[in-house]
Amino acid sequence: MAEVLPFRGILYNTQKIRDLSDVVTPPYDVISKPEQHDFYERHPQNIIRLILGKTTENDTVNNNYYTRASDFLKNWFSENILEQDTTPAFYLTSMDFSLENKIFTRYGIIALVALEPFKNGVIVPHESTFSNVKTERFGLMKSCHANFSPIFSLYSDSKNIIIDKLKGPALKQTPVIEFADYDGHRHRMWRITDLDSCRYVSNAMQEKRLFIADGHHRYETALDYRDWISSSNPDFNKDHPANYVMMYLNSMEDTGLVILPAHRMVKGLKSSIITSFINNAEDYFDILTIPFMDSDFERARAEFISILKSNASKNIIGVLMKGSMEFYLLTLKSGVMERMFSNELPEALRNLDVTVLTHLIFIEIFGFDNSNLDDESIITYSSSEKQAIEAAVSGKCDISFILNPTKIEQVRDIANKGLIMPRKSTYFYPKVITGLVMNKL
Repeated sequence: MAEVLPFRGILYNTQKIRDLSDVVTPPYDVISKPEQHDFYERHPQNIIRLILGKTTENDTVNNNYYTRASDFLKNWFSENILEQDTTPAFYLTSMDFSLENKIFTRYGIIALVALEPFKNGVIVPHESTFSNVKTERFGLMKSCHANFSPIFSLYSDSKNIIIDKLKGPALKQTPVIEFADYDGHRHRMWRITDLDSCRYVSNAMQEKRLFIADGHHRYETALDYRDWISSSNPDFNKDHPANYVMMYLNSMEDTGLVILPAHRMVKGLKSSIITSFINNAEDYFDILTIPFMDSDFERARAEFISILKSNASKNIIGVLMKGSMEFYLLTLKSGVMERMFSNELPEALRNLDVTVLTHLIFIEIFGFDNSNLDDESIITYSSSEKQAIEAAVSGKCDISFILNPTKIEQVRDIANKGLIMPRKSTYFYPKVITGLVMNKL
């Protein structure tokens, strides 16, 4: 089903860039303004200048962060900061990271994948996107004609046969890249160039369906870019590079695959909505209240998180409101979602915590419409429960909603059924790093 190919990747020249930790970043969409500044300061050739350039009040149609990114890209090639491999390769990567005092290793393959419309069922999404983000990414791609960040995609391989086929020989060799990044995660990468191994991977992937884990905006932008190129190029054909996109492919059964929750922080609510929220929520939820004083906040917070996590098999949502001295745990009452949404939402979607939050709280209680749900100035996201709780405590938001993570089985089930989760239903951790390999279009 999926067409997966080796390619001549673009890499930083390690003779020029001695420490790759100086030039790599996370994907653009998880980089804050302070982090953007820090990456700029870290190194003059940090990839932040390509993926998330600074804007100025003097920007014009002909001089803006898209055009500056294009200029940086050209200059770095001319200065041999970036080099393109001469031989097509699959790029096998490993990442060692720690979470909650446990060490994980995640393996993946960076490859080219033929673009497919979602309707074909070969490459499938699992969550909705933001329209303004796609517009912004499209502008960058039109200026630079390149993929800077691989799209994070998943495939099912119950025994991890594909990765093991590559990993065995690779681990006997010195990796072409090895470093610890800005978060202390250890990265290694090997070029897989022998024809037998490359042919094996391509053939094995033909039987797979690919699930986009992270990078929906970039994938949809790649489809738009292909259409834009084909409409203006009379010589466009199936072999044109715009028919492909760079992906990082990870097995769903990899023991290093971790999903964190995407907590919601909401602001801009009317005071009447905030003060009546708990009373209105009682129509749909059983509510447990954990009061606290300033002196025992940490005790209450620990109890709140413990109860939330121990009830992950249920639909349970944690709540903290600005100015409140109480944590709330909202457990969905039996039959509510079926009674209200059986004609609107398939069962697989009704059972998700993020669906319960979106439909019962955001839409029914808050009165949000699609434009509100699409507005990142109203709803922001964090994978850190500490950060989300602090946002409510400090008054940076009106209400924080603390969630348990979506399960990989739910992601697979929903994608297989051609369904779409609410935005930011998952946070795959760690993000696939940007700057290891790039792809020319």
